[in-house]
Amino acid sequence: MTDFYQDKKVLLAVTGGIAAYKAAEITRSLIKAGAAVRVVMTDAAQEFIPAKTLAILSKAAVLTDQSWQKASAAVDHVHLAQWADLIIVAPATANSLAKLSLGLADNALTTTVMASQAPKVAVPAMNNQMWENAAVQSNVQQLTTDGWTFVGPATGFLAEGYEGKGRMVEPAEILASVAEQLARSVDAVTATQSLAGKHVVVTAGGTKEAIDPVRYLTNRSSGKMGYALAEAALAAGAKVTLVAATDRPVSAGIKVIAASSTQEMLAAVVANMDHADVFIGAAAVSDFRVAEIADHKVKKQGDEHMVLDLVQNPDILKTVGQAKKPGQVVVGFAAETENLIPNARKKLQSKHADLIVANNVLDDKAGFNKDTNQVTLVANNHEPIAVEAKLKTELAEDIIAAVAALLTSGQVVV
Repeated sequence: MTDFYQDKKVLLAVTGGIAAYKAAEITRSLIKAGAAVRVVMTDAAQEFIPAKTLAILSKAAVLTDQSWQKASAAVDHVHLAQWADLIIVAPATANSLAKLSLGLADNALTTTVMASQAPKVAVPAMNNQMWENAAVQSNVQQLTTDGWTFVGPATGFLAEGYEGKGRMVEPAEILASVAEQLARSVDAVTATQSLAGKHVVVTAGGTKEAIDPVRYLTNRSSGKMGYALAEAALAAGAKVTLVAATDRPVSAGIKVIAASSTQEMLAAVVANMDHADVFIGAAAVSDFRVAEIADHKVKKQGDEHMVLDLVQNPDILKTVGQAKKPGQVVVGFAAETENLIPNARKKLQSKHADLIVANNVLDDKAGFNKDTNQVTLVANNHEPIAVEAKLKTELAEDIIAAVAALLTSGQVVV
């Protein structure tokens, strides 16, 4: 992200939702990253944050309906539209998404956005029930078809006072996701659609096994690798279903199924494998779960020890591997601390997989919650292929290339 915004001209379009107050932080962050920022905002947005605040931060006049309606500024929206290298609509309310998807130009913001040929990004923010509404999803799909990039929404605490999916992604994550997605989309223009017409199912994140209503067992996985694989598969032309135990921003073209526990994840995977061509098990799945989940918070009993009765979880990779159909490719991950290649080969055979992506989690450039990884690809009848340390987003492209080669030739090529 460091260089992505350098010398870019970014138009921040602010619509009228409670998350509009975060426009100040987005503006500051963009400028700090090297961008020149201009702002256009709706009347409703000004009820949450004054135009003067954003004018001071951006060091430029803010285009509003009031200023746009003046005769001397009647074509300001055209100049601003031509000036922009990138447009970010944040927050993007349900109402603004509807207008933009239908081509309605009834205020300074929608008119400016529609007059621009720059790449456009929407950062949705609304109540979870509004986000899930069929009309809103139809508008999102239309904008995606029109070339828009979506960041979020995230799952979190909503203005209504409860948890749900609809919260605007935090500014730092917006900038990182926009940079990552748009950089990838530029590469994808010239990339071969090696998975066009294929359906790829990916798992991501660390599963959570409840102990009681408050506590759970989990692991260190961030889900970064799984999400990167889903994005890379989408860029390669695949239909992508992501079964995720963690919530991160993702392209609107990816179908996301939330699955907290191992059993939930297995059910979602099995339900989608009938018509899938590829399974990539990148999730860090809990090997064990609590035998009986307490229906109330377990209190300390005065002694120093608490014993949990654990039972073995189903093996998702093995279940998929044993049930795979001719032509399907099954990919697993092996997070090891020793004997990397022997353990990966053993897993390849016992899980009936076609490819194992093995890494040593003790390596400085590999492991959980890092942006980089260093892996070795282990396949049947093939010498292991060591892949140098690189960003997980770049590594994901290598793995997807290997998957595409397995589908077409049965050989691993990176």
